[in-house]
Amino acid sequence: MNSAETRTLLAALDAALDRGQRAALATVVRVKGSAYRREGTRMLVLDDASQVCMLSGGCLEGEVVESALGVIESGVPEVVHYDLSEDATWGLGLGCGGSVDVRLERVEPDAVTLLWLDALRNGEAAALCVPITGEGRLFVQGERVEGKLSDPALHAFALTAARARLSTRDPRAATVTAPGGQEVFIDVNSPAPELLIYGAGHDAQPLSAQAQALGYRVTVVDPRQVYLTPGRFPGAALLPLAPEELQERLELSPRTQAIIMNHHLDRDRVCLWHALGSSAAFIGVLGPRSRYGQLLDALAQEGLHATPEQLLRVHSPVGLSLGAEAPEEVAVSILSELMAWRRGAAGRPLNGHEGPIHQTYAARREAEPQTEFSSAD
Repeated sequence: MNSAETRTLLAALDAALDRGQRAALATVVRVKGSAYRREGTRMLVLDDASQVCMLSGGCLEGEVVESALGVIESGVPEVVHYDLSEDATWGLGLGCGGSVDVRLERVEPDAVTLLWLDALRNGEAAALCVPITGEGRLFVQGERVEGKLSDPALHAFALTAARARLSTRDPRAATVTAPGGQEVFIDVNSPAPELLIYGAGHDAQPLSAQAQALGYRVTVVDPRQVYLTPGRFPGAALLPLAPEELQERLELSPRTQAIIMNHHLDRDRVCLWHALGSSAAFIGVLGPRSRYGQLLDALAQEGLHATPEQLLRVHSPVGLSLGAEAPEEVAVSILSELMAWRRGAAGRPLNGHEGPIHQTYAARREAEPQTEFSSAD
């Protein structure tokens, strides 16, 4: 669930609680086959049967609201199974070809819930572990642990699994199975991904706007203050830094995805060297591959040579091959590659693909070892 949806849900929850309304959270905890959304997708249901956010394309919501109203009254959490297959005799028969399990829980002001909601509000890395069958809830945030699961072995397993999941590039919620066969749902929240745009040109504007719509925290850096204005880049952090100031004044984290698009060889050269020397996990260079070669040659003439490990982080030309021409289309191309990179997906057409469409590319590659993928595809 992206950060924009989370903000919408939390704002509605806060407003409802201020009004004295009761509410339940509906969370997808398991998906089998094909479904519209994935594990970790949340929907808020209020005691007046209104809802905020969606778990599907509209096919499940009515059923979920009805079940959630019962949970709001009883206060007893439950996991409800929904069959989405076309041929289901007793199921919903919605034609998606899969099934989903949804956990319904009334929102209560206990310590674990309050910590989890605070982590969601603040965009902090954290996990909430809930057994599919059994009792207890476990909140994990760094070294902090709050709550416990009733089964000590499952508690220890969930704690280790949650921390491992939070350490991945793009942590995703999932139901996992302990060695003893018990299942636990690990919901995760992670800070918003960071996009750094070197260059405040015309084509950087739609990239900034579209990235923010996808939940990115965007920073734009450019020495030209006349271009670097809130009117051109609403919602973005603006850094009017000259190229020679980058090394001392701008530090990039391992969560940063950097795009170099100054349209100026000298500035691009300095920005590329800055990004290579940083911890940024993804470095995209706009323009043809030959231009990237020019930048590396210019750096080499200064005695600056990137290591092979540094160069592995560079994506040039950045973006997926979509035939993009207009700035808005180029932004779609770049963000499409960033999404594929974060989630381990192929970035290829789904046409003809058999099986669950949300399965990660890494899992598909394991099932089909003859398939190869690299950042140059």
